Amino acid sequence: MFGWSELVPALPEIWVLSMACVVLLAGLFTERNKGGFIIFLSVITMVFAAILTVKDHVATAVFTPELLFNETFIRDGFGDMLKVVVYLLMVAVFFYAKQYLRQNNNVKGEYFALLLFGTLGIMVMISGYNFIALYLGLELLALSSYALVAYNRNDIHSNEAAMKYFILGALASGMLLYGMSLIYGATGTLQINEISQAIASQNNDMFLILGLIFVIVGIGFKLGAAPFHMWVPDVYEGAPTATTLFIASAPKIAAFALAVRILGQSLDVLMIHWQSMLATLAIISIIIGNLFALQQTNLKRLFAYSTISHIGFMLLGLVGGPEGVAASMFYIIIYTVMAIGGFGMIILLSSKGYEADKISDFKGLNQRNGWYAFLMLLLVASMAGFPPLIGFFSKLYVLKAVVDQGFLGLAVVAVIFAVIGAFYYLKIIKVMYFDESETDQAIEVSFDVKTVLSINALAQLGLLIILPVLFQYCISVTQSL
Repeated sequence: MFGWSELVPALPEIWVLSMACVVLLAGLFTERNKGGFIIFLSVITMVFAAILTVKDHVATAVFTPELLFNETFIRDGFGDMLKVVVYLLMVAVFFYAKQYLRQNNNVKGEYFALLLFGTLGIMVMISGYNFIALYLGLELLALSSYALVAYNRNDIHSNEAAMKYFILGALASGMLLYGMSLIYGATGTLQINEISQAIASQNNDMFLILGLIFVIVGIGFKLGAAPFHMWVPDVYEGAPTATTLFIASAPKIAAFALAVRILGQSLDVLMIHWQSMLATLAIISIIIGNLFALQQTNLKRLFAYSTISHIGFMLLGLVGGPEGVAASMFYIIIYTVMAIGGFGMIILLSSKGYEADKISDFKGLNQRNGWYAFLMLLLVASMAGFPPLIGFFSKLYVLKAVVDQGFLGLAVVAVIFAVIGAFYYLKIIKVMYFDESETDQAIEVSFDVKTVLSINALAQLGLLIILPVLFQYCISVTQSL
């Protein structure tokens, strides 16, 4: 039986679980396309969860990590920072989803309940301190995501994407679980800290190396890193844009936390082995992501391959030692902010029964609405890494960490393909500003969604104000691990 002292640090998770059930029940009494109250409850859930998460940091200058529930769950600065970012992302996701679902007359409480359950899975993945806890969080997120991808039940593309996602996701989960079982067989424990101690006291066992390979394959699948990226373009294109926006943002933070907990904390003694594996995945992802994105005319597929290249940069940071982990953390945070903005623009230009997911749909956007064109310019320029936007500094920190560790060749290859990748972002900018618009239809969007999108895009400049503080905080929380 757990005491109140253990329940208090886990209040954010308890709150989100409770409100997910409330939203699910409230949806039964809400008419379709009249989901204002559901959206309000969802946003309040995230806001209050953020308050519960940060109140300990405000109350004390130093936050001491706490192990809960028989040391299967940890509350620390690393997890809390990532959770707060997830809460902010989810608030934006709720507003974008509202716009998309109302365009299609399909606002239902179950959609937002699934988003909340998925968020709970993300929170458990971030704070899991035991292989079983990490896996439970992963499966809660995965099952919610499968249902969200298949939300448009009458859409054959949505059903196809859900089937591919389910099959490959189940395969990835099985590989990850098998790797965990091999590591358990070699060490006799599932605890993150005890695994590290057990490995340090023995010679490198073949079970450990084999388990490590399966774990990295599973993590690679979940992140969408090449060559385990086969599901990413099809799922991004076939899923409802509101779902694609979710999959491209908060779950990436959860997968990053999973990689750090397993590789950086429990398997840190095997760093010489997994470092080379991650470096290989990183370079392959950067090359394949950027080269295949050049060929895309569908914007959702273009962003999918762009995601693969960005994941490559994030993995590259994990190769760069302690400072590289901080750079990767900073990179994945900035990437998710850029990603939801890019998909938010697709939702903005869409209308009932039509998704503006082709590059040609952005023709002459500057003529139709100069403000929206400027917002998209900020987002894609930041994705490309153009200075002085925040995306440039996220890449710079990763490359610096890699070079400092002596991997100059990796950094050179990453820079070359980042420059090549800038071409497809420039193509979007060219279409918006130099091509003639094919329609003069006004862009209709609610004030709250317009506000969220503006904040989202302007953050590419606004975050520069707190750039040193934000990166320094990433360094401090990763060093505390």
